[in-house]
Amino acid sequence: MEPSLILQRNPDRSASSVDQRGWPGDDTAGGNGRAPADTRRPVLVLNDVTKTYPNGRDALKDVDLVVPEGDFVFLVGASGAGKSTLMKLLIRDELATIGSVILDGDDLSRLSRRKVPIVRRKIGIVFQDFKLLPSKTVRENIAFALEVTGTPRRKIRPAVERVLKLVGLTAQAEQYPHQLSGGEQQRTAIARALVHDPRIVIADEPTGNLDPLISWEILQLLLRINELGVTVLMATHDSDLVTALRKRVVALEEGRIIRDEVGGGYHRAG
Repeated sequence: MEPSLILQRNPDRSASSVDQRGWPGDDTAGGNGRAPADTRRPVLVLNDVTKTYPNGRDALKDVDLVVPEGDFVFLVGASGAGKSTLMKLLIRDELATIGSVILDGDDLSRLSRRKVPIVRRKIGIVFQDFKLLPSKTVRENIAFALEVTGTPRRKIRPAVERVLKLVGLTAQAEQYPHQLSGGEQQRTAIARALVHDPRIVIADEPTGNLDPLISWEILQLLLRINELGVTVLMATHDSDLVTALRKRVVALEEGRIIRDEVGGGYHRAG
């Protein structure tokens, strides 16, 4: 799959708008448009985070994590290791019991209720089960993500067209979810996550319901998006994909980060 990439880059993201899409990246900062890790601005910072549920169970314990702008991170670990809780903290479905979760400079625990929707627009979320609206077409599903934020209609259409081209679904734009393959449904979900120009894409087991070939195509799409400068955090149990890509791997076990390795596999070597 080689989706068409007809997008305009804009190094000043703060000045970008829905109808003048600017995908981050400085062409002077190496072949992939990203600065070295030690100089890149952090998009996500967790400082000494513990999450304790009312039953007394620590779902996360003493977690420290920094994700720089433009990083691609695999989040791995067995069921119950804390991945889902970490994801909920990032989208502010849950709050840390101890410590701070800072997204693009905003401390999520200190946000006013009014500011929560604004900060959530900095996040694109891709789910394992797609969560598409069955009564809406591909185009309408993507547009809906902007409509609910009050984006003017004149800005919605060009934004939707750009992400349709990015994910290779222009020809399927008027189809409904039940007419799509699993891979096409997930690409629709990815387009919906991208349409509001997020700072970070959080993908929760995005290949979990797909066969290996389609899983690889979805991962290649996420990598292409990452190459355009979007930070990607992907939770997965797919050891083959993780080991093949040799990206940054953050491994959780019983709520603690036990490994944070650049170029690692799903399992610790040796």
